[in-house]
Amino acid sequence: MTTAPSGPLADALQPDWALPGVGALMSTRRGGVSRAPWDSLNLGIAVDDDPAAVAENRARFARATGARPVFLKQVHGTRVLRLEPAHAADGAPLEEADAAVTTERGLACTVQVADCLPVLFAAANGRAVGAAHAGWRGLAGGVLDATVAAVCEAAGCAPGELMAWLGPCIGPDRFEVGADVVQAFGEDPGSADGRLFRPGVPGKWFADLPALARRRLGGLGLRRIGGGTWCTVGDPDRFFSFRRDRVTGRMAGAVWLR
Repeated sequence: MTTAPSGPLADALQPDWALPGVGALMSTRRGGVSRAPWDSLNLGIAVDDDPAAVAENRARFARATGARPVFLKQVHGTRVLRLEPAHAADGAPLEEADAAVTTERGLACTVQVADCLPVLFAAANGRAVGAAHAGWRGLAGGVLDATVAAVCEAAGCAPGELMAWLGPCIGPDRFEVGADVVQAFGEDPGSADGRLFRPGVPGKWFADLPALARRRLGGLGLRRIGGGTWCTVGDPDRFFSFRRDRVTGRMAGAVWLR
């Protein structure tokens, strides 16, 4: 069961799970030491922030989880990394992947975002957890499909026995896309599902990333899907947003077995 964060990460978001032995949280931009424009809890190491500030922010994030967060080199792909203790060792290289799963206690599957959708997973039997970074490319390409399959394999369960939580991302009133994005999800731009793609100016649509994720997860057999109600672009006080600010920090979602 999760407990409310305290200290610098008191503003962190959490899934509404009641799973003994499973912890999860999602950072906001509050509670760190970085200066503007990365203020203040920037967790990204590749955004030109002061490395010492990022190190302190990551230390605070780790203390809030009580686990060892394993960050990834995210490339908007579909690879899922199976976390082992070696991935959390000092000096371990970043693995190129956009999702992680683990059955190891004390390792936190961790994904960074600043508009893309973070999705956290937990098996109801408490045997495995996972996290996925789902921008539109990864989502259309199957990163959630791959993560669900990996968590189910690790936990020895069916998709219907998983819980999923969608964190903050760019919202459906801010995510303007072209016909290529509509088509990437198998929709015809001329007759796209209005619940997923709302027409904007000619040649543009507003995409609902959480709704697209819910459709994909539901199609995979998941029934317990929470979250997905926060817009990163529309709340500059609480969330980093690359589309809004360009130069900005990164938040992170993490899930672990206690």
